[in-house]
Amino acid sequence: MFRRAMTLIVAAALLVGLAVGGMFLPVPYLVASPGLALNTLGERDGDRIIQIDGHESYEHDGGLSMVTVQYVGGPGARLDLFTALSAWLSPTQAVLPEEAIFPPDRSVEEISETQTLQMDDSQQAAVAAALGELEIDYERRAVVAGVSEGLPAEGRLEAGDVILEVDGAAVVGKEEAVRAIRDREPGDPVELTVERDGETERIPLDSTDLEGQAAVGALIGDDLTFPFDVHISVGDVGGPSAGLMFALGVMDHLSPDGLTGGHQIAGTGTITADGVVGGVSGVEQKMVSAQRQGAEYFFVAADSCPQTFDSAATGEIEVVAVEELDDAVAALDAIRTGEGLDELPRCS
Repeated sequence: MFRRAMTLIVAAALLVGLAVGGMFLPVPYLVASPGLALNTLGERDGDRIIQIDGHESYEHDGGLSMVTVQYVGGPGARLDLFTALSAWLSPTQAVLPEEAIFPPDRSVEEISETQTLQMDDSQQAAVAAALGELEIDYERRAVVAGVSEGLPAEGRLEAGDVILEVDGAAVVGKEEAVRAIRDREPGDPVELTVERDGETERIPLDSTDLEGQAAVGALIGDDLTFPFDVHISVGDVGGPSAGLMFALGVMDHLSPDGLTGGHQIAGTGTITADGVVGGVSGVEQKMVSAQRQGAEYFFVAADSCPQTFDSAATGEIEVVAVEELDDAVAALDAIRTGEGLDELPRCS
């Protein structure tokens, strides 16, 4: 009897030990938490986040804050099961599969490089959208930023090529060039007219299928030339989701009367040079960041509205849905003047 009791005690102790040890084993998940909230009208580390040179600019009270998500975990830094379970129980955090941010077919370095490029592109697009909204002219061209290995553009297109035409039709900017290339069945031919080293070349290519759309394997960006310099600096933050708030921040700096009327607004959403606002992820955590910052209103891309209903900040901050930069400007006008607040576009 004594031997049997001891065996049970030892077995129970081993099971408890294994359970406790298992709690600290690495797991392939990420924890998403509320991150930074940076006022694009203010400073970071003593430097202005948006600095304009060569054109008169203004400083105003109020806030137009970009917000971020902080991720913990990932390849080489996996979190343990205990941390994942704790985050799962937290109302302000979310637990995601590792591949949501780190696809298995891409290295951490490739992902970081992409996020940096996306941030750079979003800043340029934001300036273009802001100037367009203010009816300030600038020059815009579609340029090849890179070529993917093993796809039709490899060896045919080069980084720096300026795309002038697609199938003989002139294109202005990234959006037109990409749209024109996709306007065919995958596998159909496409001819690009490019400017390279001062010479014009016509380059025939066979398109390929990328996620159900025709493509040639070239990363196309906007080559934008502005009539004055706009510098945006947010440190090592990556990704495109601050585009909307950058555009509003630039507009505020260029507007004698400002946009906010002293109110605190935060938001998230990508933006194109044409002012179209796109959806992003992590809205639940970004709303908490905005609330902690003291924001009165949270601007969100209309495509991301479903995420606004599940945040710990839901009901604690006014959410405004926007589809284009013009929608955000109109909402700011209502907030600033106090007129038409009941008509602000909401998520529903």
